[in-house]
Amino acid sequence: MYSSTARLCSTLIQRDLPALCVSKLGSPVKNPLKKRSSPASLYHHSFLDSRISKPVPTKAASRSLVCSSTAYSMGGSTSRLYSALALPLRSAPPAGAEPRVEPGAEEEPADPDALLKECEEALRNRPARLHRDFVFPDGDAPLSAPIRVMQWNILAQALGEGKDDFVECPLDALNWAERKYLILEEILTYRPDILCLQEVDHYFDTFQPVLGSLGYHGTFCPKPWSPCLDVERNNGPDGCALFFRRDRFLLQDSACLRLSAQALATNQVAIVQTLRCRATGRPLRAAVTHLKARSGWEGLRSAQGSDLLRSLREAGGGGDDGGGGGGGGDGAPLLVCGDFNAEPGEDVYRLFSTSGLGLDSAYKRLSADGRSEPPYTTWKIRPSGESRHTLDYIWYSRRGLRVDSVLDLPSEEQIGPGRLPSYSYPSDHLSLVCDVRFQDDPDRLQ
Repeated sequence: MYSSTARLCSTLIQRDLPALCVSKLGSPVKNPLKKRSSPASLYHHSFLDSRISKPVPTKAASRSLVCSSTAYSMGGSTSRLYSALALPLRSAPPAGAEPRVEPGAEEEPADPDALLKECEEALRNRPARLHRDFVFPDGDAPLSAPIRVMQWNILAQALGEGKDDFVECPLDALNWAERKYLILEEILTYRPDILCLQEVDHYFDTFQPVLGSLGYHGTFCPKPWSPCLDVERNNGPDGCALFFRRDRFLLQDSACLRLSAQALATNQVAIVQTLRCRATGRPLRAAVTHLKARSGWEGLRSAQGSDLLRSLREAGGGGDDGGGGGGGGDGAPLLVCGDFNAEPGEDVYRLFSTSGLGLDSAYKRLSADGRSEPPYTTWKIRPSGESRHTLDYIWYSRRGLRVDSVLDLPSEEQIGPGRLPSYSYPSDHLSLVCDVRFQDDPDRLQ
């Protein structure tokens, strides 16, 4: 069964819908020493509206296609945003329908500051959230606005309440009616240009309408056999979602991939999209994935990573030597975000580091020598004990892109003895945020 309707606060009502995804062919698919600055004042993004481009399928995009779905914007003004969530949601396409754009997608987006205040009001009884600063590894902030990238496993609601067994996290801290505000607050605090999410099981009733109203285009690809469906009163399958700001990028092509291992399809998926920067006309390829979890599955993760790398090579036509952008023959640099469920010592990490695509991990820039990953990106307590690991990464083309800043990770004291999730933080994984720019973009302030 799907979860019942739950009230948010005075103006928002969460509605439930099965997570349907429509392929490009129209077939419905079910269940598928560094300078710091505070985040709020670092960059202010204005959400100017623009027309969504239709993706142009390519040979690589058609490979292993699972699903591709457009975010259906729910209107421009703040009042339209709230009223859209207060009404029964119509954003899930009916069976056999083509993906469509709702009326209002070309109107002025809603005010993100107003929604952020709404989140803060809904969370007024919660303790203070984790404070994090941006670190500038190479010195001062850049002169012009970079591309902000956010990677986050947000913790599927069904798994958090029904499967993951966080023994130090009170159950009411996971209440969706408030936890969803914590997630949206985190996103709105940093306002990424490209947002990559995993364990999304409230795409159609929360993230699609809200982020669509704020000027984002979104794509969702569910897992074929989501563990969320084993939980009573679930909200449908979880999966990966990729959002980008329509005022900064045009969508050129998009593919949802079901990752394989030794020619056999697995339960893990990825989204690969080619975007074009509106300001510069430059292409940029972005991907999001979530590899197989748990120890003992290292070989499967390695095979899944190899399959994704193969798809990225096919999409771009080569590696560092193939084009000027350092990501492929079309000159498109790469951004690959995900929960890889793999520590840096694991084989799949080595594959990405030595793939020939010229990839590097953005969060290595936090270390003194620029060679080490942070000590953790997830920290939780389960009946088996405390679990602290580095599993989440933002990979980027080091020849085509450069990293201007990286959002620091909270300390052990900030996280607290109960670890994650908590009343202060909605997921067992920390969000990763970095600012990147094309290598030949205007340089830093002098």
